[in-house]
Amino acid sequence: MSSTILIADDDPVQRRLLEAMVRRFGYEVEMVDGGEAAISRLEQSEPSAIDLVILDLMMPGLDGMGVLNRMRERRIVTPAIVQTAHGSIETVIAAMRAGASDFVVKPVGAERLSVSIKNALRFDALEGEVRRMTRRASGSMTFKDIVTKSEDMGRVIRLGERAARSSIPVLIEGESGVGKELMARAIQGSSERKGKPFVTVNCGALPENLVESILFGHEKGAFTGATEKHAGKFVEAHGGTLFLDEIGELPLETQVKLLRALQEGEVDPVGARRSVRVDIRLISATNQNLIELVKAGRFREDLFYRLNVFPITIPPLRNRRADIADLARRFCARFGAEEGKRLRGITAEALSLLSRYNWPGNVRQLENALFRAVVLADGDELTVTEFPQIAAQVEGFDVRLPPAPSQIQTVPDYPITGREAVTMSIRDPHSLQLLDEIGEVRTLDDVERALIRFATDYYRGQMSEMARKLGIGRSTLYRKMKEYGLQGDDADEAAA
Repeated sequence: MSSTILIADDDPVQRRLLEAMVRRFGYEVEMVDGGEAAISRLEQSEPSAIDLVILDLMMPGLDGMGVLNRMRERRIVTPAIVQTAHGSIETVIAAMRAGASDFVVKPVGAERLSVSIKNALRFDALEGEVRRMTRRASGSMTFKDIVTKSEDMGRVIRLGERAARSSIPVLIEGESGVGKELMARAIQGSSERKGKPFVTVNCGALPENLVESILFGHEKGAFTGATEKHAGKFVEAHGGTLFLDEIGELPLETQVKLLRALQEGEVDPVGARRSVRVDIRLISATNQNLIELVKAGRFREDLFYRLNVFPITIPPLRNRRADIADLARRFCARFGAEEGKRLRGITAEALSLLSRYNWPGNVRQLENALFRAVVLADGDELTVTEFPQIAAQVEGFDVRLPPAPSQIQTVPDYPITGREAVTMSIRDPHSLQLLDEIGEVRTLDDVERALIRFATDYYRGQMSEMARKLGIGRSTLYRKMKEYGLQGDDADEAAA
């Protein structure tokens, strides 16, 4: 799903003009006729959150400046583009100080508005990523930091908010890469343990002979190589949250000790004479079916019931495609800043490609794909060219490999870059192909013939309409149809 833009203007003509322009850019549009209605819609999350608001400065009742002030008071961080017919310097400064992302003067041109929207969305995405990373580092991440427009994911977040209000053990289920750790951090950041230690353990990466030592700690000299005392992950997480990822990979012997630690609230470090009391909130996660592991004898049934008190299942990315565009924009903004590239965003065609791919690796795969695309990008926007592996697997997109080296006519000192290596185009019945089968530019006659044939079908042979839209006279159109061999059924139907 593309970004949703809210247009707030009391002039119905201006609203319709802006709506047509914004929809042509590829965005979803909602419209309101006043400031109060704009604030009311911005505070709602249904049917979907608003990504950007285009705000008329002069409106009866609550005007544009009033809306900006209300947004600041209520901590609504949606970016706003202000427009007015009177663009004085004082007005511009006041609007920008009130929190506007940009300022345009009526009547705004399509190109100016398009650039303004892309810049506002890019800065908002970058600010969102910076806020999320800062809160993650401080242990204060909340569910507001989870980007979603999906109803299924919305239900998951509501479950997480309920879990955060208590210390109940949570089991997060979902495929690899869906964001289980992100959900765990949001639960902690929304609970009373906000800001306390958040210790992550990947159970699948623990050496089998050191699992107990890593989890529960050990005393100096407890075994060969134990040259000093080690506290263990449970003690490190004391007062905070312990996140056990891939819990299904724990050895059976360790599962017994884990069960006791959860039941008694204490751990037995290897080689210690006394148990150590710990106060932790346990959140575990798995990409496996634990019930099947229990039936196979690879996971203890009593431990399963101890962990599976409050299960939360995160849907895969292919089941929440509405989130792909927002996630892609955020990753693009973050990696663009990290790589020092001035990227305005992602084209509508590229977002369409990403939204139609199934993403077996989920959000992690999408993040890596955007990282690679940013590194490859030569222009100021990411296009389908930067996603060759994705385009090759999505129906409706062509990937044309370069000709063999023997067929390439080289030019001295002309480097062949990676961008020329793969060319992609969308097979749209309403698009006009400009390259022929071997990758050469088609002749003007060939393009004109295709255009006239398309116009004949599109306008159902109405010659006056065709001539007017093509910008030529009827007699010229008849002559060209005859020259291009379209005087058969096409010409007969057109002349009728």
